[in-house]
Amino acid sequence: MTDTTAPASRVDVDPEQACPIAPVVDIVFSRWTTPILWALHEYGRQRFVELERRLVTITPKVLTQRLRQLERDGLVVRTYHPEVPPRVEYEISDLGRSLAPLFATLAEWSSANLDKVDRARLAYDARERPGSRRA
Repeated sequence: MTDTTAPASRVDVDPEQACPIAPVVDIVFSRWTTPILWALHEYGRQRFVELERRLVTITPKVLTQRLRQLERDGLVVRTYHPEVPPRVEYEISDLGRSLAPLFATLAEWSSANLDKVDRARLAYDARERPGSRRA
């Protein structure tokens, strides 16, 4: 007896589900996530204004949004101290700290390869002519 059911084709697979690390990349590698996590990991618990000073090009609005998302994702812990004036501190969670080996590996890769990326970009740009079209 032969099996008449055909295997699912690759077209049937949702592209977001095809790559198992895509959700991690979305969580961890958004524009400000890695600098915030790095600052909290490197310098420990900090108040909002301390983070803002360390990440000089981030706007307060974006920092607030990213901290809320990181707290929601479980990567950052927000502690509210009901004193006068109120004090809020942020620190990296154990879950956020568990990303340290990943970041260490990426740092190692970047120190070994970013110059190669720069050379490849320069070579590519040198081949391109203004107004030329690539297929």
